[in-house]
Order: sequence, then structure tokens, then C-alpha cells
Amino acid sequence: MPMIETINLTKKYGELIALNNLNMSIDQGACYGFIGPNGAGKTTTIKILATLLKPTWGEARIDGKVIGYQNPQIRPLIGYVPDFMGAYEDMVVAEYLEFFAACYDIHGTAREQVVRDVLDLTDLHFKANSEVNGLSRGMKQRLSIARVLLHDPKVLLLDEPASGLDPRARIEVRELLKELRRMGKTIMISSHILHELAELCDTVGIIEQGVLIFSGTVVEVMARANVGRIVHIVVEERTEDAVKLLEAVAGIMSVEVVHDDGVPRINLTIDPNSGLPIAELPNRLIAQGFRLSSIHQEKVNLETAFMRLTKGLVS
Repeated sequence: MPMIETINLTKKYGELIALNNLNMSIDQGACYGFIGPNGAGKTTTIKILATLLKPTWGEARIDGKVIGYQNPQIRPLIGYVPDFMGAYEDMVVAEYLEFFAACYDIHGTAREQVVRDVLDLTDLHFKANSEVNGLSRGMKQRLSIARVLLHDPKVLLLDEPASGLDPRARIEVRELLKELRRMGKTIMISSHILHELAELCDTVGIIEQGVLIFSGTVVEVMARANVGRIVHIVVEERTEDAVKLLEAVAGIMSVEVVHDDGVPRINLTIDPNSGLPIAELPNRLIAQGFRLSSIHQEKVNLETAFMRLTKGLVS
């Protein structure tokens, strides 16, 4: 049974359709990257799963329990981290966590222990007596994650957790999420920093204009986008002749010329199913008298696939 599941999940605001028959399934222990343009429906989906919004129709389930009908049973199972943390800023970090632990009916020595544990896990123990108001954006984000771990939820719903963070803070949050994944948490994370999602997530969903256009593994999304191997070649002269030669090679899907500071560069896209070896390209060019200045293969990533599968549409 999936840990998170939606069935024809739809949310309308008047005539605006924010979610349109969303069908999604996330297995227990998976880390699911939820990506799409701003306004595509990511936050709406996560808020419904967090029991903060009611769907217009359709159904969403957490661990087999139906959102809207079994919310009291669902809420202890989830931890929701919004993209912006609202905090009681006159508290110090330890007091803030103790307050929320009390809200989860954790008392006495058990509360003291769980606060210490989450401070250690999120590497905030040295900030235990610091005012929340004085924390950096990255520290506040880690504190927000610490807060939702107090009751040891099965599911973490994270809405743009790296938004607004500097590079060091993003790395720290990413490493924390990797540790939570190793602990067996089911994680759903929306983000626009796609290269980090590719490192962190085993499955991804791409949503656009309220419609889930793809859901599967990172390898499957690459195949769905038909992302070929991209090769950049610079020849010393006779660029147009080199283009004609390369266009005739079986397995090359497209050839275009771009200029970098006045230097023409040939960009090739090779059919991933062609089996054409990259090493054959310089051999063919050299055999016809061309002199190569450079040749290298571009690393294809999740961002490339995302751009090919989406049109930038919003609800």
C-alpha cells in the first residue's frame, strides 16, 4: 500500500483550477521530488496532504487514511514544513521546541530527551539558548525541520525547504534530508533547485497547470524527455562544411551552430538509442581534413528533462 496516494484530486478556486484530477502514488520510504513552475499546483497539493486545505473533489490518503475524514489520525503521522517559517521569535530555540513538544503531549523527561535528540540531529544543539529572532534563514529552516521531527512522523511534507538559502545552508539542509531518508522517512519535497533533487530523490513528479504530466524515477523522466547526448565541437575553420558532414551521420538528431565570443561552436544532439560512439565523431572530422579545437559531451541532467517536458504554464 502506498504511503501517500491521491485519486483524481482536484482543487478549484472559483473558475481557477489549481489541481486537475491529480493521481499520484508514493511508496513508503521513498523520497519524492515534486517539481513544476511557480503556480503549477505544488503548494496546493502539499497543503491538502498536510490537512490544511480541503479538495474540491477527489481523494487523498496518508498511510491508507483518507484526508478530510480521518484528519485526527493523519496529523500525528505527518510533519509539514512550509516555504516560510512562522516562529515565536521572543523564544529561545530550546523553549520553542519544548513548546511544540508539549503540543504533541510529550512531557517530563521524555520531552527533554526528544528536544535534545532533534537538536543533535539538526545540528542546532549549540544554538539551544539563542533567540529564534536572531537565527539566520538557514538556521530557522533547520529549526522548522527540527520542530516537525519532535513526534517522529512517518511522512515529511517539505515545501521549497531550500528557498532563499545561501549555498552553504542549502548543502546543510540537503545533508539533513539525506539522513532523514536513511532513517526510513517518506519524504515529499517541492523545489526549484533541480540538480539537488536529482541527488536526493529516487522518484519525481512533474506538474504543470495543475496536471501531473509525469511521475517516475529520474532515469524514467530522462527517457520520457528523450534526452539525447549533447556534444559540443569547435573546429578551427570550415564550420559550415563540418555541419553538413555531421548532419549526414546516422544517429545525430540535430545540429546547430552557436557563437561564443565570436567563435562558432557546433552543438549536436545524439539519439540515445542510436549507439553512436562519441569517439567516432572526431575520427570522421579528422579523416575529412578538419582540425578540432575542442570536443566535449555535455552532462544531461534533470533540468534539461524538465525544460523539454514543460512549457512554463501555470493554473
